[in-house]
Amino acid sequence: MRLDLFLKLTRLCPRRSVAQQLCDAGLVLLNGRAAKPSHAVRPADEIVIRRRDREMTVRALNVPAVRNVSRREANSLIEVIAERELKPDL
Repeated sequence: MRLDLFLKLTRLCPRRSVAQQLCDAGLVLLNGRAAKPSHAVRPADEIVIRRRDREMTVRALNVPAVRNVSRREANSLIEVIAERELKPDL
């Protein structure tokens, strides 16, 4: 499954276009490397998402075969490894 679609399905990004913009800006790392939106996600992959005020590290536990999943099922697709707040540069 594509990275941008996976981020949308797991509710880490509200829309696929937002996920694509984050990937294009280099703010999404897949297994330690900057990833394009079309990169394939597999179980056990580690995804780091950076935003202005926080950085979140998650592990993909399961990759669905369908494009729609329920909210409850979306929570079972990932495991949050770390989440930290970033201090703004002054």
